[in-house]
Amino acid sequence: MSNLARFNPFSEMRDPFSDDFFKGFALRPMYRMLEGEPQMRLDLTEDDKNFFVKVEIPGVKKEDIKVSVEGNQVSLCAELKKETEEKEGAKVIRSERYFGSVTRSFTLNESVDQAASIAKYEDGVLHLTLPKKPSEQSHTLKIS
Repeated sequence: MSNLARFNPFSEMRDPFSDDFFKGFALRPMYRMLEGEPQMRLDLTEDDKNFFVKVEIPGVKKEDIKVSVEGNQVSLCAELKKETEEKEGAKVIRSERYFGSVTRSFTLNESVDQAASIAKYEDGVLHLTLPKKPSEQSHTLKIS
């Protein structure tokens, strides 16, 4: 009976950031973000007449990419299919699959001429040329 320990209900308040605090709470979501989740990375540039968008979407067929332009809103959607398999001799050691979609939307500061827009996909990079729509100038009416 000499090994009795006195229970102190306030002992955890003294050191709230013990090892158990981070276990499964704060670090796991951060760790999941560091894994290879598919993303679309893009570059957006402009000149006087056009917006130029360069989007990295590796491993996707051009038939699986959808681009929609509505006014000054641009939306991109890609269907991803990824399969990997590791074999050791005749038996499969590990097999992983990913099927899903990745979307990205952004707003431009001017409207886009949808009829004259151009999209080209090669080597895992989507190139968009989005001509700016001529802005409608407002004018002041003279009151008679």
